[in-house]
Amino acid sequence: MKDYSVKRYGSRTHQMMKEVLMDPKAAGPAVYYHLVRGGNDLKNFTIWEPGKVGEEYIKTYGHYHVGNIDETYWIVWGDGITIAQKRVTGPDGNPIDDEIEEIRIVRVKPGDAVYMPRGWAHAAVNIGITLFATVDDSPVNFEEVDPSSLPGHADYQPIKRMRGMAYYVVEKDGQPALVKNPLYKKVPEAEIQEYNLSFAKKD
Repeated sequence: MKDYSVKRYGSRTHQMMKEVLMDPKAAGPAVYYHLVRGGNDLKNFTIWEPGKVGEEYIKTYGHYHVGNIDETYWIVWGDGITIAQKRVTGPDGNPIDDEIEEIRIVRVKPGDAVYMPRGWAHAAVNIGITLFATVDDSPVNFEEVDPSSLPGHADYQPIKRMRGMAYYVVEKDGQPALVKNPLYKKVPEAEIQEYNLSFAKKD
């Protein structure tokens, strides 16, 4: 068995995250979140720093699944929100980046599990005052050069082109609120949903 211990850790810095922020000029922490990767068997750990960038809460970059990949995220610490979105498929059979067919935005707490379907994009947000932490069962390609881009099934480019997911999560009057990303041409109306067990189930 190969020793991948030196490649297990990755992080997302403020410079990297500017590409998907609501306000890329706002000041933020040096590192937004930390990743320790083990793969499907050993599981993967993600830890978010607390705080905000301007009005926007600290979040992950977001990515679409490539191929027949789905995932489950188990919340182990803190207070967060998960976002999952599915693109409209065009007449040519290809997804349309700026048109969203379905979106799920869910407030989560320790003990919750959230299923991320194949073909969807997902991201998560730390809305609490402590670290926010999850465990997931994503497969990992340890041959990736950049550990912060693990796992290898992730396509970050559509999220980069759209400067983030279809909604930003911001603080308003001390509570999380949604702001629609203006670069998307078609987005369903959404609200932050309370968690229930249906979000942990496969479609």
